[in-house]
Amino acid sequence: MSTTNVRISSSTTAKTTGGALLLAGIVLIALNMRAGLSSVSPLVGELRDVFHLSATTGSLITAIPVLFLGLISPLAPIAARRFGTEAVLLGALVVVGVGILLRVVPNLGALFAGGALVGAGIAVLNVLMPGVVKREFPDRAATMIGVYSAAMVFGAAVSAGATVPLENAIGHGWQPAIGFWAVLAFAAVAVWLPHVRRRRGTVAAAMPHVPGLWKSRLAWLVTGFMGLQSLLFYVLLAWMPTILTDNGISKGTAAAIFAFNTFVQIPASLAGSVIAGRMRNQSWLVVGSIGLVATGYVGLMVAPAGGAWLWAVVLGLGQGGAVSLALTLIVLRSPDPNTAAQLSGMAQAVGYVFAAFGPLAAGALHQVTDGWTVPIVLMLVLCVCALACGIGASRPEHVRVGRVGE
Repeated sequence: MSTTNVRISSSTTAKTTGGALLLAGIVLIALNMRAGLSSVSPLVGELRDVFHLSATTGSLITAIPVLFLGLISPLAPIAARRFGTEAVLLGALVVVGVGILLRVVPNLGALFAGGALVGAGIAVLNVLMPGVVKREFPDRAATMIGVYSAAMVFGAAVSAGATVPLENAIGHGWQPAIGFWAVLAFAAVAVWLPHVRRRRGTVAAAMPHVPGLWKSRLAWLVTGFMGLQSLLFYVLLAWMPTILTDNGISKGTAAAIFAFNTFVQIPASLAGSVIAGRMRNQSWLVVGSIGLVATGYVGLMVAPAGGAWLWAVVLGLGQGGAVSLALTLIVLRSPDPNTAAQLSGMAQAVGYVFAAFGPLAAGALHQVTDGWTVPIVLMLVLCVCALACGIGASRPEHVRVGRVGE
């Protein structure tokens, strides 16, 4: 075999290995993008009892991470321009892992501080991943968004479904069950590190400033849809198990129903992105996904116990479709990877700050009214708002911005 052939073979092998590691890294990052949030939800009731928290204060357990999702999101593109996208993603994974471990400390301040770190790390992952996908898979961006959104939902489903069984199997209270999920974050660190080394020195100028983005009406519609569907999701993430237990369902069964709801989101997430990528206008997908979410909320209001498994399916299909559609719209409405990353930052900064108030508002209204009817009616009103933003964001055009780098 000639030297040239050996070089070509070595180069091909390196590219194949690098591509496999990149895909594995993207999937592992996606698995971490909800596991640190969903793993706590089945234990919110127990944590409220342990720390003697009211419904409003208890909602901070899930609201603080979501708030930091919004507060830190604008900083992600700035950090990526300074240090490189891959390195910043690596640092974010470390922050997620440390935040999960901090939650294990049996102290309310540590629980809240750990939640803030988890939210901050996930914020960076959320913002930068659409740009990475659009850059690395320009011809298959919508499909790859579907793959990583499905992996994201899978991480949420497994963590939500396994946390209570882990607590029962390991013993020693809730701390080991929550801390276990740090393993997933550090596994992603190990797989992503080689990709950081390969990309070192090649991405310093990969994310120039995109002027005019915050003045774009289409960008605000994308942002509105992202924020509203996130709020609708995080209210259920925080309170769905509690809604079920308040209506006579046991903690273990409520956790199983919640996990099942999350598993149903997986095929919907994958299908939503793939179908959206093949359509010029995604309005009917918006109508379908938000319509299912609204139907599920109505079900939880009128027959929460008798139809719990059915509403888990209906909500799961709607939620999975909505989140993948929100992520796909960021990519489809962006003319290039830089704009995708910064539109992602805008949508998630504004969207998650707004979404953070959903669990708080729902908890406060529940405490004031001593029921879930008023909070759910508010969610139905917000479904209408999400519908309007989503239809507007589905028009087949790109956001209009100035020259990149100005």
